[in-house]
Amino acid sequence: MASTSHDDPIAERLAQQPHLVLDGALGTELARRGADMSDPLWSARLLIENPDLIRAVHLDYYRAGADVATTATYQATFEGFAQRGIGVADAAALMRRAVQLACEARDQYVAEARPARRPLVAASIGPYGAMLADGSEYRGNYGLDEAALMRFHRPRLRVLADAGADLLACETLPCLAEARALARLIEELPGACAWFAFSCRDAAHDCQREPFADCVAALDGFARVAAIGINCTAPHHVAGLVAIAAAQTRKPIVVYPNSGEEWDGAAKVWRGQDECAGAPLAEQAMAWAAGGARLIGGCCRTTPEHIAALARRWSRE
Repeated sequence: MASTSHDDPIAERLAQQPHLVLDGALGTELARRGADMSDPLWSARLLIENPDLIRAVHLDYYRAGADVATTATYQATFEGFAQRGIGVADAAALMRRAVQLACEARDQYVAEARPARRPLVAASIGPYGAMLADGSEYRGNYGLDEAALMRFHRPRLRVLADAGADLLACETLPCLAEARALARLIEELPGACAWFAFSCRDAAHDCQREPFADCVAALDGFARVAAIGINCTAPHHVAGLVAIAAAQTRKPIVVYPNSGEEWDGAAKVWRGQDECAGAPLAEQAMAWAAGGARLIGGCCRTTPEHIAALARRWSRE
């Protein structure tokens, strides 16, 4: 990792500014720009076919005011690449390339804008269910215990922890067992730290129907867990989940919901209502911040325009 064993880049930044603006969607933004995302590798497919487009999206989020960009590694796994005939060495190189693309975008933004603070790069660690590419990250119930989940995550976690990102983003976690497995693995990696974000089915439970309060409390004791919260969850659930998190931890709370639409893993389409159309993400974020959230951005179906509005809104605070 870019940080030392005593460094927590989130704590360091939050000591300097009240909030961090995260980026928005990567996969759905690539699709909005014309990329074919029908492959099980999702955004990781573009690491092979169109890395320049990934870099361009990262750059646009930095230009929009994001303090953090998250890499195109959510569905980048050794198992997923193997299904495409890509061996271990080449798969690891693609994962490292994903981090490099975000770092290159950051370098270009810094050269252009000369920001007061250098933005961060977070290496995305998607859940086991993302590799299955069937929507399992919104259900959980994998039938795997913690030891099996640790075996799955350990190889790519080691690659991404050493790839040059500032921190890891363990995201869209549907269940406590997977979060605990990842937290235990991160304890094995010198200098590593991560935020942990759960996918939740309502304002009180993760996608596997476990109490969100239990998830937050279980992670609170892990020193390398730098922030805890929610992502890829409908905005109308977020205020309740933030309140639960604030009651269970003093760690920073991270929030980056989707638009409110739901992914139909079987039909491979988004369904439902875009909650950010009627109530802008930037305005909803103010209520989440008042409840204790300190890292806020967007997930699926959010765009650089959403993040730009959020950054402008906070600049007026």
